[in-house]
Amino acid sequence: MSRTQELYDHAKQRIPGGTQLLSKRPEQFAPDKWPAYFSKASGCEVWDLDGNHYYDMTTNGIGACLLGYADPDVSSAVIERVKNGSMSTLNPPEEVELADKLCEIHPWASKVRFARTGGEICAIAVRIARATTGRDLVAICGYHGWSDWYIAANLGNGSRLDGVHLPGLAPAGVPRGLQNTALTFNYENREEFDEVIREYGDRLACVIMEPMRNKKPEDGFLSYVRDEIHRVGGLLIFDEITIGWRYCFGGAHLALGVQPDMAVFAKAMGSGHPIAAVIGTAQAMDGAENSFISSTYWTESVGPVAALATLKKMEESRVWEHAKKMGQSLMDVWNELAAKHDIPAHAYGIPCLAHLGYTQYPLELKTLYTVLMLKKGFLANNGFYPTLAHTPEIMDKYFAAIDEVFGEMSQILKKGDYDALVQAIGAPVCASGFKRLIN
Repeated sequence: MSRTQELYDHAKQRIPGGTQLLSKRPEQFAPDKWPAYFSKASGCEVWDLDGNHYYDMTTNGIGACLLGYADPDVSSAVIERVKNGSMSTLNPPEEVELADKLCEIHPWASKVRFARTGGEICAIAVRIARATTGRDLVAICGYHGWSDWYIAANLGNGSRLDGVHLPGLAPAGVPRGLQNTALTFNYENREEFDEVIREYGDRLACVIMEPMRNKKPEDGFLSYVRDEIHRVGGLLIFDEITIGWRYCFGGAHLALGVQPDMAVFAKAMGSGHPIAAVIGTAQAMDGAENSFISSTYWTESVGPVAALATLKKMEESRVWEHAKKMGQSLMDVWNELAAKHDIPAHAYGIPCLAHLGYTQYPLELKTLYTVLMLKKGFLANNGFYPTLAHTPEIMDKYFAAIDEVFGEMSQILKKGDYDALVQAIGAPVCASGFKRLIN
């Protein structure tokens, strides 16, 4: 057994769940095969604890590293700040510079609060909306973290833990008193949204939603949601944590032309260093003046410094254009080679968040693809978040590997034997993960 696998086996005995993030559990990729830990990461390359080298063709830090791992410009700024001290009794001046920069990029916003993680900043935004409006209920569409306010959507009646709204996210430990405080609707489903407005409109503090994910919204949908929540006295919050900076500089809502009352950012804004922000209009953010929202490590310096360096590099490199180009090239190759090898698969989504879907044996083929790619030196599954470090030369290496792997998968599928498919994986099939309310 490898050192990497040995450590993960030990971790599962010591750390509940094995990892701190569900999306990084090896069981989500290829149980007993996926390397759980890295010793080094640079650009889009990763080395595990046993010295094995991989090109990362997955989510590259779950979307946090749009510039690639250990970007030299960001690292240089962070190292300089650390040398001069990253924490003190006083506040970091960089947070003011970052707040100004965010409001410059988003002229509709005039107030900013910071945290360090996406889950935190969503909770802060919802707290502010509740404080501003004096209301308790929240309508949600998308994924917004692990906090009680959000997972309360899965509280069923009585003792049931249904998980019917957000399958895969169990509400164990969430107070029963929060039942019916988080109300769900699916993306572009106006009937579901209208029902929430009709039944709870006068008690809604806000709608919090991802403006887009795997496709652009139908014309008028986002403005319809905004106008309806405003009509009943609530606020609109856009969660740009995943799509922000990746689809366009500053967030998808700028390209889509719909202005929210607040927007939240994290992930790519820090290029691998923890930083999160909620920006908003003065009126929407008014509740933050009175609500107690405070934490020691929200005042350290590395996060704001990393964000300033990251925004500068993203704007200069126009990384979102590169991500679109690299993602589209992969989607085209996936479709071309799936047809060539008669693989029941197709590319979908938007290029900067490219995905591969299977119409037969989805979990089994996803796992097999991952296992075969590991042997060729690639971290790969059914999702690809391109970074600035994914050069055409690296993409060409991946395309050649896809051709070979799809060929192997085709030969296995031609046997028409499910057992042969499972045997080829040589390990348990990956977990299904959790589902979202946005496509």
